[in-house]
Amino acid sequence: MSPNPDKPAYSPAIQSLLPMLYVAWADRVLSPTEAGLLRLKLKELDFLSENDTKILASWTDPGNPPDRELFQHWRILIHRALQKSSVEERKTLVDIGLEMASAYGRSDSGQWTGQTRTRNALEELEKGLEAIDIKTYQSLFPHEKEEPGQGKIPQHGLTKILDDDYHELRNRMRILLSDPAFEYQNFRSKETYRDQVLNWCTLLAKQGLGALSYPEFAGGKNDMGQYAAVFEMLGYFDLSLTVKFGVQFGLFGGSIMWLGTEKHHKKYLEDAGSLKLPGCFAMTETGHGSNVRGLETTATYDAKTKELVIHSPHIKAGKEYIGNALQGRMATVFAQLIVDEKNRGVHAILVPMRDENYKLLPGIRVEDNGYKMGLNGVDNGRIWFDQVRVPVENLLNRFGDIDQQGKYSSPIENPSRRFFTMLGTLVGGRVCVPRAGLSAAKSGLTIAIRYALKRRQFGADYASAETLILDYPSHQRRLMPLLAKAYALDFGLTWLTKRYLNRSEEDIREIETIAAGMKSYATWFTTDCLQECREACGGKGYLWENRFAALKNDTDIFTTFEGDNTVLMQLVAKGLLSAFRQEFHEEGMIGVLRYLGKRVSTNISERNPIIIRNTDPDHLRDSDFHLSAFRYREERLLYSVSQRLRTKIKSGVKAYEAALQCQHHLLQLAEAHVERLVLEAFLKGVKSSSDPKLEHMLKKLCNLYALHTIETHKGWYLEANYIESNKSKAIRTMVTQLCGEVRQDARELVDAFAIPEKLLGAKIIRKE
Repeated sequence: MSPNPDKPAYSPAIQSLLPMLYVAWADRVLSPTEAGLLRLKLKELDFLSENDTKILASWTDPGNPPDRELFQHWRILIHRALQKSSVEERKTLVDIGLEMASAYGRSDSGQWTGQTRTRNALEELEKGLEAIDIKTYQSLFPHEKEEPGQGKIPQHGLTKILDDDYHELRNRMRILLSDPAFEYQNFRSKETYRDQVLNWCTLLAKQGLGALSYPEFAGGKNDMGQYAAVFEMLGYFDLSLTVKFGVQFGLFGGSIMWLGTEKHHKKYLEDAGSLKLPGCFAMTETGHGSNVRGLETTATYDAKTKELVIHSPHIKAGKEYIGNALQGRMATVFAQLIVDEKNRGVHAILVPMRDENYKLLPGIRVEDNGYKMGLNGVDNGRIWFDQVRVPVENLLNRFGDIDQQGKYSSPIENPSRRFFTMLGTLVGGRVCVPRAGLSAAKSGLTIAIRYALKRRQFGADYASAETLILDYPSHQRRLMPLLAKAYALDFGLTWLTKRYLNRSEEDIREIETIAAGMKSYATWFTTDCLQECREACGGKGYLWENRFAALKNDTDIFTTFEGDNTVLMQLVAKGLLSAFRQEFHEEGMIGVLRYLGKRVSTNISERNPIIIRNTDPDHLRDSDFHLSAFRYREERLLYSVSQRLRTKIKSGVKAYEAALQCQHHLLQLAEAHVERLVLEAFLKGVKSSSDPKLEHMLKKLCNLYALHTIETHKGWYLEANYIESNKSKAIRTMVTQLCGEVRQDARELVDAFAIPEKLLGAKIIRKE
């Protein structure tokens, strides 16, 4: 279409509809309800030509918003029509559209626009749009400026910092998920809930959101960062939808993307991204849980037929807890690949499960996992395979292939390295899961803090006004450290995501270690945070209508899926020990001397009598003190557990047994490592703010996170003689003081999460 407004290229019918199309797209989102209404009403307009219908079909596609040039063209046309009328008249969209049709249309447009039937049809459409809360005149007429808020911090600026590089996309999700098509319901049956979640997932796919991380030829944007942002935003709504979305587009589609090659991408990715091909990710087995390397499902190559035979050798070799098992048509199955009677290790194979009518294929057995503590909108099931044959082309062959002669080959000869490289490509799940969990924790904090700012309880006497419960120091102590830690984790997880997006082959193992630790630390926080927030709301928090029941039950599993947290933390510790040994191995005696020198330097500078007793407020709020304390704990735990393991192994204890005897020590090391990374990310975030008010507020939150963490580990610091008892008491006092300071901005701080009221969905905080 010509962008020249003096030479309109639209028919009178199109002109009459432009104002309504403009306001529908004004927020850059055409929600499912808006799209459905427009398409329904447009079918009823008998004055549209075939060409008009074709144009409008493209303009009402939720996944294909008008580009900025076209949108600006609409705006110019509309404003030209408005120049002839005053703002006070506040014409309807129908009036504006009909004026445009008359002004820019054909010579007979006056007769066309005067038809009562045409006006009535357009007015029906406008009424429908107003009924779904489109801000009709928001972008067309000037309006009075709102009075600035009374908050002490620039809330919008803080939201933009938290939204990072995806502010526009996150706002799109806020609008989309507030649409009537996404409505909370208390589902009485898992089947009804699952059908609704599948419908929601389909609506998201139609918006083009499922394929964001896929290549452009598959309908995507080739942008994993956008996918992660969408996944995080879904965590504010329904966690069953979040998980279903992740299984379909992240795990199933992601396995095709990262483990397959071009032939698989072209054949399956577009259908996976559009949900035309629903699929599942069949890795975990009943008998082997987290031990992926020990999976017992087999994929045996039959040289005669050039097929892979997928088989579950016994009941405990069945795939367990597989999302999309009841609604999926295909599975990415992880199995021991056997070629020429030799086990080549775990590989992934695409195995069809159901036909186009969703009837199970021969040899496939599926059982429903049934009702769970939460996430009952996700169709988890168990899957067994009985000599199921698939073409050898279904082997996802990026890291291992079988040629026409039936010979196995791999670009990575070492089986162990091949296995870990394969799993490393799927680490995106561990990057995304804690972000959705944190969204749930933010929802809980927002509800609890806003309730505490309206609920009053007790007073100085019967004649006195009752006190807001957030003004009680005990209540501040319950919630403010959690709020500070939520902000800390937001910066930490953003840093992790950026590292993952900009990864190289050389640092992928390190990123895997960090992701494992961050996932564990953040999801444990979600569980603890929601429990505390529920208790802080008393009996009201126990009611389903106030969201905590769903939030707690749906996020509980986050601590054990995508890897059990305790197991993952052991992997973190193992990775740190490996890096520690490697450093000493490469540098020899120089490395040993450097480390000993560093320890001596630390003892002199940080553990001298003055420092360990220093209770000066400026010192306690000093970021250098916080970072030094975090680093000291991590380094000392690393050195001490290394020494313990070395001593045990030297005395004849086997390495595996020695690790078991030091397991608690290893978990402490992993925790200290993650806490240090989170603090460093938070400090960088504080310094990156260009607004002094925001920097001051973020620094206060960072101080609270750091000191509360030190207070949590005060027993360790006292035993290590890093602080003395008077300093420990001073830290406790400072934490209480910071809780009181943060309380003053608590409403603005939770509002900066920008969670729409409809998504919070808690009656407890609605205006009465």
